[in-house]
Amino acid sequence: MDTDGSASPGGFFTLRTAPPAGGGAHRPLALLYAGHDGPLTARVDLVSARLGTPERRVAASAAHLGLAARLWSTALGPAALHGRFPGLDPAALHWDGALAAPDDLWWSGSATLPATVAALRAAVQEAHLVPLHAALLRDGRISPGLLWGNAASALAGALRELIRWARAHDRPDAAGRAASLVAGLLDHPDLAGTLRGPRLRRTGCCLYYRAPGGGLCGDCVFDHAPRTGLEARPPAP
Repeated sequence: MDTDGSASPGGFFTLRTAPPAGGGAHRPLALLYAGHDGPLTARVDLVSARLGTPERRVAASAAHLGLAARLWSTALGPAALHGRFPGLDPAALHWDGALAAPDDLWWSGSATLPATVAALRAAVQEAHLVPLHAALLRDGRISPGLLWGNAASALAGALRELIRWARAHDRPDAAGRAASLVAGLLDHPDLAGTLRGPRLRRTGCCLYYRAPGGGLCGDCVFDHAPRTGLEARPPAP
């Protein structure tokens, strides 16, 4: 199985198997889920500063979307391309929220799992997203529905990128496997109804439009940014 990105879309799909050369303050995600919230608080603070938003829930949503995308991608990519994926045990998945992909995560595990909907759901949704959502709720006021909408949007984004890569590299098998797995993953009470239509457009909002100059995401529920105290922006191209 390729984990360094050389035979995959790279970027968010890359999972290092050793700390990045530049180092980092990586900690097992299991510690965060157990209540050691400092790294997550720091990540939300960092995103808030980068977005220039005074609304913590906007920064928390953006921080969550990025990590959810990484978690889904590092599992779905290998599952679609190779039929197996890294186990992603939270005790063996190390995260530094100050770094960007692919340096933000490294995996010290070795176990791989078969590419089934049940295995992916257990490894990502149940082992990571459920406790991550609980940690974000400890950080501040944010809607659980928004978080599950983010999770579904991140999964759909990973699917789009995998299909694009598979078509460019003549891998229809990978595209078909990815689409089938994602369809099964979205058929869960937490995720069902968060996306609609063949383009998998969101039915709820991630709040990015509320950040200064944020605009709308490509799968946004809105056609035009709602008016707030901030300047409304047109939909993103």
